Amino acid sequence: MNHRTLGKTGFRVSEISLGTWQVGGRWGDPFNKTNAEIILNSAIDSGINFIDTADVYGDGLSERVVGRVARSRGERVYVATKCGRRLNPHTRHTPLKR
Repeated sequence: MNHRTLGKTGFRVSEISLGTWQVGGRWGDPFNKTNAEIILNSAIDSGINFIDTADVYGDGLSERVVGRVARSRGERVYVATKCGRRLNPHTRHTPLKR
């Protein structure tokens, strides 16, 4: 796996990242933690060290599994996440109303 420096950060990240929108299973199916862990560990084993997630993927379950797997590994893993669905930390698991 090729790595390059991410902007001016000094972080050496893989040229290919892993997006985690569906690591927990197919759209509409319950989140599958085992499936997500297998995919994440396989990606890291292959040299991917840059993982993208968001608070809406699996209603937050993707972020949790990504964090757990990243902490369990010896390699440095960089995680990018997007936020916005839950702007108020006191309204956990409550979507924003329009």
